[in-house]
Amino acid sequence: MARENFSSGTPWEPIVGYSRAVRVGNQVWVSGTTATAADGTIVGVGDAYAQAKQALKNIESALSKAGARLQDVVRTRMYVVNIAGDWEKVGRAHGEIFGTIRPATAMVEVRALINADMLIEIEADAVIGS
Repeated sequence: MARENFSSGTPWEPIVGYSRAVRVGNQVWVSGTTATAADGTIVGVGDAYAQAKQALKNIESALSKAGARLQDVVRTRMYVVNIAGDWEKVGRAHGEIFGTIRPATAMVEVRALINADMLIEIEADAVIGS
């Protein structure tokens, strides 16, 4: 099967050596995605809900480039820097998008993300036509 890599155009992808999304056959994997705007700034500094919503919007964009939809998502992983204080906000944002789709998921606390203003990073796996 052919492999297709999809970029978001950020300068970090070629430096680190990753793609925003990879499609092989009818499967799509979306890399850890944060609340970055098109210009590279962080959306919702200090607001985990706003950051989760932006990260999910960015995931939706990556899925679309790869020919998938949010409805095709079968698994997400959420990495949160303050799970005790932010899990409900992040969970609410996730639920607003995936409440009827209900992918398998995990929410894990991490010590830090690549930028101190980032509160959440989300990955998604999709099977097109699921």
